[in-house]
Amino acid sequence: MRAVSETHYPGCGRAAPTRPLRRAASLACLGIAAALLMSGCGGGKQVRPASTQAPAPQRHWPVVAPSNPAAANAVTIRAIGLVGTPYRYGGNTPEGGFDCSGLVNYVYSDMLDIRLPRTTRDLFAWQGPRIAPEKLAAGDLVFFGSRGGVTHVGIYVGEGRFVHAPSSGGTVRLDHLDGHYWRDHYTGSRRIL
Repeated sequence: MRAVSETHYPGCGRAAPTRPLRRAASLACLGIAAALLMSGCGGGKQVRPASTQAPAPQRHWPVVAPSNPAAANAVTIRAIGLVGTPYRYGGNTPEGGFDCSGLVNYVYSDMLDIRLPRTTRDLFAWQGPRIAPEKLAAGDLVFFGSRGGVTHVGIYVGEGRFVHAPSSGGTVRLDHLDGHYWRDHYTGSRRIL
């Protein structure tokens, strides 16, 4: 993935934390995020790119059972647990930070010992089947770009949400596919599991 400006991913200009999350704080965050994800609670504040427009209407996101629920759960919980990790171009570890494809590679390698292509473009071209948005299951990869190009990837975790490493100066975060930016730049999905 090539370096992109802050305007490529609007609303991602928050400063990165000055030190890594401590294990206890990370586990607490993981527990809260997992509880919200599993409960289907939509009452939490959603992170959306900054916009002067009214929020996009949210679609109904059907629950699609993954073919391997244990593997999908492992990927989902690990990805959510990395929320807050600093972004770093070319990064592929929690200690050093992540770029978008580095995050995907780390999660799949760490949890399932699956080796995936390293770049966003190569991930998009990988052999996994393309998935329609209404058929997304936890663990699927979601891709974004413009004018036919793919520049960004994240891991779908359910209920229209995905975990990704958005841009320089940002951190790994949980966003909604119905956010204006993400909905307008969605280019497709791939099933890994």
